[in-house]
Amino acid sequence: MKAFAYFRAENAVDATKLMNQHHGKYIAGGSNLLDLMKLHLEIPEVLIDISRLPLNDVEETSEGGLKIGAMVLNSELAAHPLVRLRYGVLSRALLAGASGQLRNMATTGGNILQRTRCSYFYAPDSACNKRIKGSGCPALHGLNRMHAILGGSAACIAQHPSDMAVAFMALDAVVVTLCLDGSSRQIPLDDFYRLPGLDPQQETVLQFGELIIHIILPPPPMGIHQYYKVRDRASYAFALVSIASIIDIDDRRIRAIRLAFGGIGTIPWRNKQVEEFLVSAPPCYPIFAQAADILLSGAKGAGENDFKIELTRRLLISTLQKAVSGDHS
Repeated sequence: MKAFAYFRAENAVDATKLMNQHHGKYIAGGSNLLDLMKLHLEIPEVLIDISRLPLNDVEETSEGGLKIGAMVLNSELAAHPLVRLRYGVLSRALLAGASGQLRNMATTGGNILQRTRCSYFYAPDSACNKRIKGSGCPALHGLNRMHAILGGSAACIAQHPSDMAVAFMALDAVVVTLCLDGSSRQIPLDDFYRLPGLDPQQETVLQFGELIIHIILPPPPMGIHQYYKVRDRASYAFALVSIASIIDIDDRRIRAIRLAFGGIGTIPWRNKQVEEFLVSAPPCYPIFAQAADILLSGAKGAGENDFKIELTRRLLISTLQKAVSGDHS
């Protein structure tokens, strides 16, 4: 790891001032950034420690939602009484997302910014458009079992790794930031991530130095909250396919539904056409199969990850069948 200068920020404004002055990198839990630094994939000359910022509270908003500080640890968020009671899909996603040790270090803001785990991205001697624009994407014709089947491009098919972000997507989360000029932004998570297109280095809409300070959740949607994750082993592993579902059933009819997917997209994936179709149709296997067709209409495998198309279909149909039958296991 290359030597770097270190500054500790006392508050959010102090952090942005330090960033404006030194043009470094923010570090909180460091569960992703330190790995990248060890491999020389990130070589910051300055680290600005934001881990002690007073942004570690979970508060109820006046509208009945939640305001989650960017420094709240994943373990604390998963165990918070209001999260467990009202936002079960988020608690379940967090518990499925990492080992206990990582959850005790990883922060809310850092989690949604974590980088892909594509093996080519992590190999310094390999081409990768995320690291060096225009160098190529070996995953397109190489080792791509874990890669995305939706949202990819000719430049990148790396999957987004976060489980928590999938739950946030289903919950219509809003990212609140502080910019270097002192202004603040509220960015719906729907608009936060960028598809790779021809420039996969740009993964979010954040400007240089823009600091995440809170995540806002609207009042909890009615329905049963579930998070199902298919992975290679039951212990800590990234998703092959995951689904965050919030389904409101009345007399075996779907009154409202939210679905978001992990493991299959270059960003946390949500297709609201699928939700609209399911609310307006009788809940039965043929309808569920049509919903899967809508979801996967643009899906494209690259060889080793072809199986994700059928796996996603089966997981969606199974999730819907369980909801309608009252099986919430």
